[in-house]
Amino acid sequence: MILAAGRGKRMRPLTDDTPKPLLQVGSHRLIEYIIQSLAKAGFTELVINHAYLGEQIESYLGDGQYYGVHIDYSPEQDEGLETGGGIYHALSLLGKEPFLVVNGDIWTDYPFANLKTNFRSLAHLILVDNPSHHPQGDFALCGNQVTTKEDKRLTFSGIAVYHPRLFTHCFPGRFPLAPLLREMACRNLVTGEYYQGEWRDIGTPENLFTLAQHLTLA
Repeated sequence: MILAAGRGKRMRPLTDDTPKPLLQVGSHRLIEYIIQSLAKAGFTELVINHAYLGEQIESYLGDGQYYGVHIDYSPEQDEGLETGGGIYHALSLLGKEPFLVVNGDIWTDYPFANLKTNFRSLAHLILVDNPSHHPQGDFALCGNQVTTKEDKRLTFSGIAVYHPRLFTHCFPGRFPLAPLLREMACRNLVTGEYYQGEWRDIGTPENLFTLAQHLTLA
């Protein structure tokens, strides 16, 4: 599942008429880099949620055939359902087995094929070094166990594998995912790994410009 329902307010005015996942960077739209990486790793069944200007996303990407994948869409109303609510809303499309979720506003060279394995935890998170705009981090790692300890926290990359059972006690509607992950981490039900490769949060025009420069020089 690619999360593409965010309003992209920090990216304004670029997102006034275009949903953030469809912003051009280099030779492709931002979401296309993720789709291509997933397809290369062997993921062929994708779900994309959307809200703000979401019809543009469906019109541009179509059924995914161009990228060698099949795309189902999970539309949301108004400002969207936040991360937790958006995933819960799409569960009927995601099946009964663990599934990969990727934020639609990141750029990374993470090898997604590494996540085509079964995890016994309810969630498996990819953590990265803390960017300058988020120095406090989100979670710590003790071996492969994700904890909420205050020391040596890393940033959640927006890449994770979730088991549908993670959402067993949730209800339809708008809700964030972070509190649920923290609760499960306190119960030792969340695993993770530290990734040191390329990862960028493309949340502002400045970050988009920096990525464009990087891609030009690559």
